[in-house]
Amino acid sequence: MPKKNVIIAQSGGPTCVINSSLRGVIDAAREFANVGTVYGALHGIEGVLKEKLLNLTDQPEDEIALLRYTPVAGSIGTCRYKLKSHQTEDFERVIEVFKAHNIGYFLYNGGNDSMDTANKIAQLAKQRGLELQAVGVPKTIDNDVGDSEFKLIDHTPGYGSTAKYWLHTVQYANEENKGSFPADPVLVLQAMGRKIGFIPAAARLADPKRELPLLIYLAESPRTLDELAEQVNETVKQAGRAIVVISEGFNVGDVGNVKDSFGHTLFSSSQITAAQIVVNCLNQKGLSAKGSARGNVPGTDQRHSMAYASTVDLDEAYRLGQKAMELAATGQGGFMSTILREPSCIYNVKYAQVPLELVANSERTFPKDWILSSGADVSDEFLRYVKPLVGEDMLVLPMLNGRQRLTQFQNLFAEKKLSAYQPQAERK
Repeated sequence: MPKKNVIIAQSGGPTCVINSSLRGVIDAAREFANVGTVYGALHGIEGVLKEKLLNLTDQPEDEIALLRYTPVAGSIGTCRYKLKSHQTEDFERVIEVFKAHNIGYFLYNGGNDSMDTANKIAQLAKQRGLELQAVGVPKTIDNDVGDSEFKLIDHTPGYGSTAKYWLHTVQYANEENKGSFPADPVLVLQAMGRKIGFIPAAARLADPKRELPLLIYLAESPRTLDELAEQVNETVKQAGRAIVVISEGFNVGDVGNVKDSFGHTLFSSSQITAAQIVVNCLNQKGLSAKGSARGNVPGTDQRHSMAYASTVDLDEAYRLGQKAMELAATGQGGFMSTILREPSCIYNVKYAQVPLELVANSERTFPKDWILSSGADVSDEFLRYVKPLVGEDMLVLPMLNGRQRLTQFQNLFAEKKLSAYQPQAERK
């Protein structure tokens, strides 16, 4: 069987484990005689359009191995460029690049929008009679790919590490708060996740026995700002202090929303944050103790703090990359590699596939029955779901002269065979 080459690309917000999936693809490709060179498209689908293809097969083995410890997308980059149905020239260009570089396998690592892109390319290739296997690799810290019954995918790579970040962040914030609460009785922390509550909910991992004065407000929490203030003040009356974790998508009114090319709100780019509005509200209404409320808004460190990466998350991301390459190499295009939890009190998963059309543009929501009636906490059932994802150990990072050793790929780019091209959405 003649060999065909691979293009792997990444899209959307990166994670601590995105490079583990990339490593899984590269390693698995070596096991198939019908797979040739693995190319990484620099900055996602934009790299395909601009014919910027990095040879990953011929990179030093040490650099590929270090992908396990290298966070976010610095290795081959990511993008927020969406191939929309009317961008026919872009789709034609993708097909031209695939033909020029003998591409038989296209793997796209990303969230629900990325699965939509992979699905469109798979359908176009089929229409054109192109021998191409397009496969999706799931990724998002928001854990919002798939369905709310967890039948399509149990959880997405990246979420477990961000959940672990919040476990430790709240632990440390509690030490700060209990040490300084005579002056600063309330600390408000803002979590990523847009309008989906899986990330702020993970704050409960820091206090599974519910011993801390911790209040958690998801975007889905049925509470107004006034009700939130009343609950916070009641907690302060009882405990003398309170830690509040608020979703960036909690309804606090207009925050000057900024949107990306996918149409998603970039809350961290907005004019004012939900956390600041909550802090202002609490201080204007007055606290039931002397002192003021203070706020802390973590940013993209929630998805790139490698010291907090979950070893479980890293292992599963790697295997999902392997599974995606296996699907492509065995002619099973049109699918996304997926992870499903086995029904048992012992955490165990299996790796399978789900049709791209079922996950393209899907959006899982946080189950309502995992939100307690108070609107300020999550259930033990959620804790049973999330706890295995963060693992038991801290990752040991490779160091060199006091700095972490990260993957540094060589500039082994494929020779360009086509004329220069400007993506449609970039034209004025």
